[in-house]
Amino acid sequence: MDAPVLITTPFNASSTAEEVLRGVDLAGVRAVVTGASSGLGAETARVLAAAGAEVTLAVRDKAAGEAVAERFAKSTVGVRSRVVRLDLADGVSVARFVDSWDGPLHLLINNAGVVTGGLERTLEGWELQFATNHLGHFALATGLRSALARGAVERDGARIVSVSSTAHMRAGVDFGDLHFERRAYDPQLAYARSKTANSLFAVEVTRRWASDGIVANAVNPGGVATGLQRNFTPEQKASLDAAEAAGTFTYKTVGQGAATSIVAAVAPQFAHTGGHYLDDGQEAYTVPNDAELAQHPHGVKEWALDPAAAERLWAVSTDLLRA
Repeated sequence: MDAPVLITTPFNASSTAEEVLRGVDLAGVRAVVTGASSGLGAETARVLAAAGAEVTLAVRDKAAGEAVAERFAKSTVGVRSRVVRLDLADGVSVARFVDSWDGPLHLLINNAGVVTGGLERTLEGWELQFATNHLGHFALATGLRSALARGAVERDGARIVSVSSTAHMRAGVDFGDLHFERRAYDPQLAYARSKTANSLFAVEVTRRWASDGIVANAVNPGGVATGLQRNFTPEQKASLDAAEAAGTFTYKTVGQGAATSIVAAVAPQFAHTGGHYLDDGQEAYTVPNDAELAQHPHGVKEWALDPAAAERLWAVSTDLLRA
Protein backbone atom coordinates (compact mmCIF):
# COMPACT_ATOMS: atom_id res chain seq x y z
CA MET A 1 0.00 0.00 0.00
CA ASP A 2 1.31 3.42 -0.92
CA ALA A 3 2.13 5.82 1.91
CA PRO A 4 -0.43 8.62 2.29
CA VAL A 5 0.45 11.97 0.77
CA LEU A 6 1.14 14.36 3.62
CA ILE A 7 0.02 17.98 3.61
CA THR A 8 2.92 20.38 3.18
CA THR A 9 3.32 24.14 3.58
CA PRO A 10 6.13 26.63 2.82
CA PHE A 11 7.11 26.68 6.51
CA ASN A 12 9.64 24.73 8.56
CA ALA A 13 11.28 24.42 11.98
CA SER A 14 12.95 27.82 11.75
CA SER A 15 9.83 29.72 10.63
CA THR A 16 8.34 32.15 13.12
CA ALA A 17 4.69 32.88 13.83
CA GLU A 18 5.15 36.37 12.39
CA GLU A 19 6.51 34.90 9.16
CA VAL A 20 3.51 32.58 8.82
CA LEU A 21 1.17 35.58 9.15
CA ARG A 22 3.09 37.89 6.86
CA GLY A 23 0.59 39.43 4.44
CA VAL A 24 -2.41 37.76 6.15
CA ASP A 25 -5.31 40.03 7.12
CA LEU A 26 -7.38 38.65 10.00
CA ALA A 27 -9.74 41.61 10.36
CA GLY A 28 -13.11 40.31 11.48
CA VAL A 29 -11.71 37.05 12.83
CA ARG A 30 -12.59 36.29 16.45
CA ALA A 31 -10.14 34.05 18.28
CA VAL A 32 -9.76 32.55 21.75
CA VAL A 33 -6.31 31.55 22.96
CA THR A 34 -6.06 29.63 26.24
CA GLY A 35 -2.98 30.03 28.39
CA ALA A 36 -2.25 33.37 26.76
CA SER A 37 -0.64 35.09 29.74
CA SER A 38 2.88 33.87 28.91
CA GLY A 39 5.03 31.78 26.62
CA LEU A 40 3.59 30.23 23.48
CA GLY A 41 0.05 31.36 24.26
CA ALA A 42 1.04 34.99 24.62
CA GLU A 43 3.02 34.91 21.38
CA THR A 44 0.20 33.17 19.54
CA ALA A 45 -2.29 35.76 20.77
CA ARG A 46 0.07 38.63 19.98
CA VAL A 47 0.63 37.74 16.34
CA LEU A 48 -3.05 37.01 15.75
CA ALA A 49 -3.96 40.40 17.18
CA ALA A 50 -1.22 42.09 15.17
CA ALA A 51 -2.76 40.61 12.02
CA GLY A 52 -6.09 42.20 12.91
CA ALA A 53 -7.91 39.44 14.80
CA GLU A 54 -10.13 40.16 17.78
CA VAL A 55 -8.39 38.00 20.38
CA THR A 56 -9.68 36.89 23.76
CA LEU A 57 -6.96 35.88 26.20
CA ALA A 58 -8.38 33.02 28.27
CA VAL A 59 -6.12 32.90 31.33
CA ARG A 60 -6.05 31.48 34.84
CA ASP A 61 -4.17 34.53 36.19
CA LYS A 62 -6.23 37.50 35.02
CA ALA A 63 -3.72 40.09 36.29
CA ALA A 64 -0.99 38.46 34.20
CA GLY A 65 -3.33 38.40 31.22
CA GLU A 66 -4.16 42.07 31.65
CA ALA A 67 -0.45 42.89 31.67
CA VAL A 68 0.02 40.97 28.42
CA ALA A 69 -2.94 42.73 26.82
CA GLU A 70 -1.50 46.07 27.89
CA ARG A 71 1.82 45.20 26.23
CA PHE A 72 -0.05 44.32 23.05
CA ALA A 73 -1.86 47.65 23.07
CA LYS A 74 1.40 49.58 23.52
CA SER A 75 3.16 47.71 20.72
CA THR A 76 2.29 47.43 17.05
CA VAL A 77 -1.12 45.96 17.76
CA GLY A 78 -2.70 49.15 19.01
CA VAL A 79 -5.96 47.51 20.10
CA ARG A 80 -6.33 46.06 23.57
CA SER A 81 -7.29 42.39 23.60
CA ARG A 82 -10.08 41.09 25.82
CA VAL A 83 -9.02 39.17 28.93
CA VAL A 84 -11.28 36.58 30.58
CA ARG A 85 -10.41 34.32 33.49
CA LEU A 86 -10.45 30.60 32.70
CA ASP A 87 -9.26 27.78 34.93
CA LEU A 88 -9.43 24.63 32.84
CA ALA A 89 -9.25 22.40 35.93
CA ASP A 90 -12.43 24.00 37.29
CA GLY A 91 -15.67 23.06 35.56
CA VAL A 92 -17.48 26.08 36.99
CA SER A 93 -14.85 28.40 35.51
CA VAL A 94 -15.17 26.76 32.09
CA ALA A 95 -18.96 27.02 32.21
CA ARG A 96 -18.76 30.70 33.12
CA PHE A 97 -16.45 31.37 30.19
CA VAL A 98 -18.78 29.57 27.79
CA ASP A 99 -21.86 31.33 29.15
CA SER A 100 -20.16 34.72 28.79
CA TRP A 101 -19.29 34.19 25.14
CA ASP A 102 -21.45 36.10 22.71
CA GLY A 103 -21.46 35.84 18.94
CA PRO A 104 -19.47 33.76 16.48
CA LEU A 105 -16.04 32.25 17.05
CA HIS A 106 -13.63 31.50 14.22
CA LEU A 107 -10.49 30.24 15.95
CA LEU A 108 -10.11 28.31 19.19
CA ILE A 109 -6.48 27.76 20.13
CA ASN A 110 -6.32 25.18 22.93
CA ASN A 111 -2.82 26.12 24.02
CA ALA A 112 -2.84 26.04 27.83
CA GLY A 113 -1.21 23.16 29.65
CA VAL A 114 0.26 22.08 32.95
CA VAL A 115 3.11 19.84 33.98
CA THR A 116 3.22 18.55 37.55
CA GLY A 117 6.14 17.16 39.47
CA GLY A 118 3.92 14.86 41.52
CA LEU A 119 0.37 13.61 41.78
CA GLU A 120 -2.21 16.38 42.00
CA ARG A 121 -5.96 15.99 41.67
CA THR A 122 -8.95 18.19 40.93
CA LEU A 123 -11.93 18.43 43.28
CA GLU A 124 -13.48 15.57 41.30
CA GLY A 125 -10.44 13.40 41.98
CA TRP A 126 -9.20 13.57 38.39
CA GLU A 127 -5.47 13.55 37.72
CA LEU A 128 -4.59 17.20 37.16
CA GLN A 129 -2.60 17.00 33.91
CA PHE A 130 -5.27 14.97 32.12
CA ALA A 131 -8.03 17.12 33.62
CA THR A 132 -6.44 20.41 32.57
CA ASN A 133 -4.73 19.56 29.31
CA HIS A 134 -7.55 17.45 27.89
CA LEU A 135 -10.83 17.51 29.84
CA GLY A 136 -10.86 21.27 30.37
CA HIS A 137 -10.27 21.97 26.70
CA PHE A 138 -12.83 19.30 25.76
CA ALA A 139 -15.45 21.04 27.91
CA LEU A 140 -14.50 24.44 26.49
CA ALA A 141 -14.71 23.32 22.86
CA THR A 142 -17.98 21.45 23.23
CA GLY A 143 -19.44 24.42 25.09
CA LEU A 144 -18.41 26.75 22.27
CA ARG A 145 -19.56 24.49 19.45
CA SER A 146 -22.53 26.64 18.46
CA ALA A 147 -20.30 29.74 18.38
CA LEU A 148 -17.80 27.90 16.19
CA ALA A 149 -20.60 26.75 13.88
CA ARG A 150 -21.75 30.36 13.52
CA GLY A 151 -18.18 31.38 12.78
CA ALA A 152 -17.90 28.65 10.16
CA VAL A 153 -20.96 29.95 8.33
CA GLU A 154 -19.69 33.51 8.52
CA ARG A 155 -16.20 32.88 7.19
CA ASP A 156 -16.39 29.55 5.34
CA GLY A 157 -15.01 27.47 8.16
CA ALA A 158 -13.87 27.55 11.78
CA ARG A 159 -10.75 25.94 13.19
CA ILE A 160 -9.61 24.46 16.48
CA VAL A 161 -5.91 24.07 17.22
CA SER A 162 -5.03 21.47 19.84
CA VAL A 163 -1.49 21.90 21.18
CA SER A 164 0.09 18.49 21.73
CA SER A 165 3.75 17.56 22.20
CA THR A 166 6.45 15.10 21.20
CA ALA A 167 5.81 13.71 24.70
CA HIS A 168 2.76 11.95 23.26
CA MET A 169 5.17 9.35 21.89
CA ARG A 170 5.76 7.99 25.38
CA ALA A 171 2.23 6.68 25.90
CA GLY A 172 -1.24 6.27 24.54
CA VAL A 173 -4.32 6.91 26.65
CA ASP A 174 -4.79 4.22 29.32
CA PHE A 175 -8.57 3.87 29.44
CA GLY A 176 -8.29 1.40 32.30
CA ASP A 177 -6.62 3.89 34.62
CA LEU A 178 -7.10 7.45 33.38
CA HIS A 179 -6.43 9.02 36.78
CA PHE A 180 -3.69 6.80 38.23
CA GLU A 181 -5.93 5.14 40.75
CA ARG A 182 -4.31 1.72 40.35
CA ARG A 183 -0.69 2.28 39.39
CA ALA A 184 2.16 4.34 40.83
CA TYR A 185 2.12 7.92 39.60
CA ASP A 186 4.59 8.96 36.94
CA PRO A 187 4.29 12.65 35.96
CA GLN A 188 6.02 12.10 32.62
CA LEU A 189 3.62 9.30 31.75
CA ALA A 190 0.64 11.40 32.83
CA TYR A 191 1.76 14.31 30.66
CA ALA A 192 2.31 11.98 27.71
CA ARG A 193 -1.19 10.57 28.02
CA SER A 194 -2.70 14.06 28.10
CA LYS A 195 -0.80 15.05 24.97
CA THR A 196 -1.99 11.95 23.13
CA ALA A 197 -5.49 12.90 24.22
CA ASN A 198 -5.00 16.34 22.65
CA SER A 199 -4.31 14.69 19.30
CA LEU A 200 -7.19 12.21 19.58
CA PHE A 201 -9.52 15.11 20.33
CA ALA A 202 -8.61 16.72 17.01
CA VAL A 203 -9.34 13.45 15.21
CA GLU A 204 -12.79 12.97 16.72
CA VAL A 205 -13.97 16.58 16.75
CA THR A 206 -13.25 16.75 13.02
CA ARG A 207 -15.21 13.55 12.39
CA ARG A 208 -18.16 14.86 14.36
CA TRP A 209 -18.17 18.54 13.41
CA ALA A 210 -16.71 18.78 9.90
CA SER A 211 -20.23 18.86 8.49
CA ASP A 212 -20.69 22.12 10.44
CA GLY A 213 -17.56 23.55 8.84
CA ILE A 214 -15.44 23.01 11.98
CA VAL A 215 -12.11 21.20 11.77
CA ALA A 216 -9.41 20.58 14.37
CA ASN A 217 -5.74 19.77 14.06
CA ALA A 218 -3.12 18.92 16.66
CA VAL A 219 0.28 20.59 16.67
CA ASN A 220 3.67 19.95 18.19
CA PRO A 221 5.31 23.31 18.96
CA GLY A 222 8.70 21.70 19.53
CA GLY A 223 11.02 22.36 22.42
CA VAL A 224 10.57 25.85 23.81
CA ALA A 225 11.86 27.06 27.17
CA THR A 226 8.71 28.41 28.84
CA GLY A 227 7.12 28.46 32.28
CA LEU A 228 5.70 25.02 31.56
CA GLN A 229 9.02 23.51 32.62
CA ARG A 230 9.00 25.05 36.10
CA ASN A 231 7.54 21.88 37.61
CA PHE A 232 9.70 19.42 35.71
CA THR A 233 11.20 16.72 37.88
CA PRO A 234 14.99 16.12 37.77
CA GLU A 235 14.22 13.06 35.64
CA GLN A 236 12.25 15.12 33.14
CA LYS A 237 15.01 17.72 32.89
CA ALA A 238 17.63 15.00 32.49
CA SER A 239 15.56 13.43 29.70
CA LEU A 240 15.47 16.73 27.79
CA ASP A 241 19.20 17.28 28.31
CA ALA A 242 19.97 13.80 27.01
CA ALA A 243 17.77 14.29 23.94
CA GLU A 244 19.42 17.63 23.21
CA ALA A 245 22.89 16.09 23.56
CA ALA A 246 21.88 13.27 21.19
CA GLY A 247 20.67 15.75 18.61
CA THR A 248 17.04 14.56 18.68
CA PHE A 249 15.84 17.69 20.44
CA THR A 250 16.64 21.34 19.71
CA TYR A 251 15.21 24.32 21.53
CA LYS A 252 13.22 26.84 19.51
CA THR A 253 12.48 30.48 20.19
CA VAL A 254 8.97 31.31 21.38
CA GLY A 255 8.23 32.75 17.95
CA GLN A 256 9.33 29.54 16.25
CA GLY A 257 7.38 27.45 18.75
CA ALA A 258 4.16 29.34 18.05
CA ALA A 259 4.56 29.05 14.29
CA THR A 260 2.97 25.63 13.87
CA SER A 261 -0.10 26.69 15.86
CA ILE A 262 -0.45 29.63 13.48
CA VAL A 263 -0.03 27.34 10.46
CA ALA A 264 -2.90 25.19 11.72
CA ALA A 265 -4.94 28.32 12.42
CA VAL A 266 -4.55 30.21 9.14
CA ALA A 267 -2.75 28.23 6.42
CA PRO A 268 -5.06 27.52 3.46
CA GLN A 269 -3.78 23.94 3.32
CA PHE A 270 -5.66 23.19 6.57
CA ALA A 271 -8.77 25.30 5.95
CA HIS A 272 -11.16 22.39 5.46
CA THR A 273 -9.29 19.31 6.64
CA GLY A 274 -8.65 18.12 10.16
CA GLY A 275 -7.60 15.23 12.32
CA HIS A 276 -3.96 15.80 11.38
CA TYR A 277 -0.88 16.19 13.56
CA LEU A 278 1.47 18.99 12.53
CA ASP A 279 5.16 19.33 13.31
CA ASP A 280 7.51 22.08 12.12
CA GLY A 281 4.75 23.56 9.98
CA GLN A 282 3.99 20.33 8.11
CA GLU A 283 1.76 17.32 8.57
CA ALA A 284 3.85 14.76 10.44
CA TYR A 285 4.47 11.24 9.23
CA THR A 286 3.01 8.35 11.23
CA VAL A 287 5.32 5.95 13.05
CA PRO A 288 4.57 2.58 14.67
CA ASN A 289 3.62 2.56 18.32
CA ASP A 290 6.76 0.59 19.21
CA ALA A 291 9.11 3.05 17.47
CA GLU A 292 11.76 4.71 19.62
CA LEU A 293 11.51 8.46 20.12
CA ALA A 294 15.19 8.87 19.34
CA GLN A 295 14.58 7.39 15.88
CA HIS A 296 11.51 9.50 15.08
CA PRO A 297 11.65 12.86 16.88
CA HIS A 298 9.23 14.49 14.43
CA GLY A 299 6.59 11.87 13.76
CA VAL A 300 3.26 11.01 15.33
CA LYS A 301 2.49 7.66 16.93
CA GLU A 302 -0.34 5.57 15.52
CA TRP A 303 -2.12 5.67 18.89
CA ALA A 304 -2.44 9.46 18.66
CA LEU A 305 -4.43 9.23 15.40
CA ASP A 306 -6.40 6.04 16.10
CA PRO A 307 -10.06 6.75 15.22
CA ALA A 308 -11.38 4.04 17.55
CA ALA A 309 -9.40 5.46 20.49
CA ALA A 310 -10.54 8.97 19.55
CA GLU A 311 -14.19 7.94 19.58
CA ARG A 312 -13.76 6.13 22.90
CA LEU A 313 -12.01 9.12 24.48
CA TRP A 314 -14.87 11.39 23.40
CA ALA A 315 -17.41 9.08 25.04
CA VAL A 316 -15.38 8.73 28.23
CA SER A 317 -14.81 12.49 28.43
CA THR A 318 -18.49 13.20 27.95
CA ASP A 319 -19.40 10.74 30.72
CA LEU A 320 -16.87 12.25 33.11
CA LEU A 321 -18.15 15.77 32.58
CA ARG A 322 -21.75 14.67 33.05
CA ALA A 323 -21.06 13.00 36.39
